[in-house]
Amino acid sequence: MESRNGFRWRKQGLKPIETKTGSKGEEENKSSSGQRTAEEEPLSPSARLFHEPNFNVYIIATLGCKTRIYPDVVKANLGHTLLKHPRFSSLQVEDEDNKGEMKWVRTEVDLERHVVVPDLDPNMDLPDKFLEDYIYNLSKTTIDKSQPLWDLHLLNLRTSQSEAVGVFRIHHSLGDGTSLMSLLLACTRQMNDPLALPTIPIRKKQERKNDRRGFWRIMFMLCSVFQVFWNSVVDVFMFMATALLLKDTENPFKGLPGVEFTPRRIVYGTVSLDDIKLVKNAMNTTVNDVALGITQAGLSRYINRIYGGNKNDGAAIEMDNLPKSIRLRSTLLVNIRPSAGIQALADMMEKDAEAKWGNWIGYVLLPFTIAIRDDPLDYVRDAKATIDRKKRSLEAIYTFSIAELVLKLFGVKAASALSHRIMSHTTMCFSNLVGPLEEIGFYGHPIAFLAPSSYGQPHALMINFQSYIDKMTIVLSVDEGTIPNPHQLCDDIVESLGLIKDAVVTRGLV
Repeated sequence: MESRNGFRWRKQGLKPIETKTGSKGEEENKSSSGQRTAEEEPLSPSARLFHEPNFNVYIIATLGCKTRIYPDVVKANLGHTLLKHPRFSSLQVEDEDNKGEMKWVRTEVDLERHVVVPDLDPNMDLPDKFLEDYIYNLSKTTIDKSQPLWDLHLLNLRTSQSEAVGVFRIHHSLGDGTSLMSLLLACTRQMNDPLALPTIPIRKKQERKNDRRGFWRIMFMLCSVFQVFWNSVVDVFMFMATALLLKDTENPFKGLPGVEFTPRRIVYGTVSLDDIKLVKNAMNTTVNDVALGITQAGLSRYINRIYGGNKNDGAAIEMDNLPKSIRLRSTLLVNIRPSAGIQALADMMEKDAEAKWGNWIGYVLLPFTIAIRDDPLDYVRDAKATIDRKKRSLEAIYTFSIAELVLKLFGVKAASALSHRIMSHTTMCFSNLVGPLEEIGFYGHPIAFLAPSSYGQPHALMINFQSYIDKMTIVLSVDEGTIPNPHQLCDDIVESLGLIKDAVVTRGLV
């Protein structure tokens, strides 16, 4: 059946997946002590939240490949890697013994239902636009709950940045974004060494000089503890105030009620990671500080243009058209359970070893500075001050505890309402993920870029940064009814890095 978009869908009958039943199945799902194994483990509180209608979030990970993708090769390797992870080979079903609860139940996986290979027109016009529209249409749909909640779309489509594209879609109940990206990277290998896993840089803790004066060292430690305590109290108070009545200022990025049900336009731009590191080193900050700084600059530039009548001439862009104060915050979902590393996940898939896994999520409310600065470097300075302040807080742990308490006392509906209220009272989501240092291959297919994002969240805007070798991909997921020109917003963020880098070089800070 051919669609108007230039490709033909392969019609396949949907076969029901049967779970193991009867005495034999029960024996397989029980340990020798009679206790249920992880195969019938109950869903975590956070995983259950993602099944509520107003919080039905899917993660989309786009993998650009440098060569044509061979579906048979991908399917053969999925069986030896990803399918060995219990979450990717389990159904989420209602527990008959404990009504209202859900549990994981292992099942046989039919890859024909999970791996989608559309027939594409090799001579189509505007392949980049086609890919964008394909993902947009994908965000209008959900995955049938009669199968494990993930699928993979393989598009042999030559775009401006790749020869083919793989689009992973994974329901957020399977895990948090960081863990899922780590799992996908555990399925890849270095192109120069097919047996080696990707190398992911680890942030080293700065060593503090040991002050021999014991009294001042004790005083410093006491001040640090008090600072963490005070910051945590303030952050929890702001969390509760946001849940009750504190809303962000109405602004061009804030979606209308019900925005979580709208499809998403996902666009991305690429910048040099070396340029980001140049700014980082010159200003003695982190890559995350610079990413947040250029985002604040880009958002300010975009909003300022709107308040200035959408004029694109230089004078209009430089003129400050912004209101005196804009409260604009991002909601960061933080997994408070330590995520398993790539090596641990690879061992789990190869040797059936155990690896930490979960979806235990706390909230961090990150304020964004929206202003037109005379000095472009002020955007990065503001970002560093904000992030340093958040590092000295236990906000994520406390907000997770509050949400879990609400879940236990009032049920999943109340917990979902709390989560939805927090996110709908803020403006956007923001994240920055660290990627491999060397070129990797997905089952032998060399990767050109990685672009993770999501849809289904109660925000009209989500911004993800994903590094890979010497590049940084900036991914925007937007509701077009709120943000009709996402490419312009992406360009504003990219151009902001150029302005900040030029200021660093001009002042001789390199």
